[in-house]
Formats: sequence, structure tokens, C-alpha cells
Amino acid sequence: MSWTLNLNNRKGVLAEKSALLYLKQQGLVLLHTNFACKSGEVDLIMLDQSTLVFIEVRSRGSSRFGNAASTINHIKQQKIRKTAAVYLKKYRQHNHRICRFDAISIDNHDAKGQNSLEWIKSAF
Repeated sequence: MSWTLNLNNRKGVLAEKSALLYLKQQGLVLLHTNFACKSGEVDLIMLDQSTLVFIEVRSRGSSRFGNAASTINHIKQQKIRKTAAVYLKKYRQHNHRICRFDAISIDNHDAKGQNSLEWIKSAF
């Protein structure tokens, strides 16, 4: 069991690194990674020009049961929103900013291990 968790954790870290690289190439600026509090965790917090963006990164080895973004259910969305509120209380310098909640979906679609990355702005 711990081996599986370790493997999944490594896949998650790789997905977050891929997402971060992609978003930086799109011009976003990184503020924080893996911001956590009692409410939950946000994978990436970035600036898209003057907009503060809270980003959930999801990856899946197969899209047989839906893409990775489809796993961000209502409960997860609530946790991210609550965590964003905690972030804004802690980092008051961002209170004036418009906030957005995005998702990065990384799915493995072929036998060669090629992944597709989709950036979903205003995902929820």
C-alpha cells in the first residue's frame, strides 16, 4: 500500500511541475506551491497579470472513466475556496485582486505515454 501511495505522490509532483512549467510559459507568475491549511490545499497560486489564480492540478493515467478534471468534485471545490479565503486573510496584499479558480488536467491518452495537458480557466 505505501508503495502505491509513494508512486501516486511522485506522479502528482511530476504533474504539478509540468503544470507549473506550462503556466510560466503562458506568462503566469508563481506566488506559492502547495499552500495548505486546515481547510485544505491549493496546488499552485499564481498571478495572471493582475488576477490571482488558485489552480488545482489533476492527472490520470487513463481517461476511460473521464478526464482528470472531472475528478474535481463539489467537495474538493469547496475545500479549495475555503483555502483561498484563508490565503487572502494571510496575504492581505492580494485582497484587492480579482480571483479565479482554474484547473490543469493532465491525461495519458496513448500507449507511448504521451500526456495531454488542458488548462481550464474559471473551472469552478
